[in-house]
Amino acid sequence: MGIAELAGRAFDLLRRRRLAYVLTFKKDNYAAQEVLIDLAKFCRANASTFHQDARMHAVIEGRREVWLRISHHLNLSSEQLFALYNGNHFSGETRKLSNEGE
Repeated sequence: MGIAELAGRAFDLLRRRRLAYVLTFKKDNYAAQEVLIDLAKFCRANASTFHQDARMHAVIEGRREVWLRISHHLNLSSEQLFALYNGNHFSGETRKLSNEGE
């Protein structure tokens, strides 16, 4: 299996997974929105994750990572997700992927 085929499969996986997140957290679904509000608070979506206790800080950072994953899948396109998870930058205007160092 070539690199292009592997990349295509990875992109398809991200596209399907993004769709699952979008369907799960539909904007017109009251319960889904309530869950997102609760998760935003619990995961400190809009607050510092600093804690003096290193273990507690690690716990809070883990929660934040979950929030960022949900947020990325709901707010980024499949192309942007693919670029993010591959360490690239995505230009929506040119629809091209590029490495930052190139």
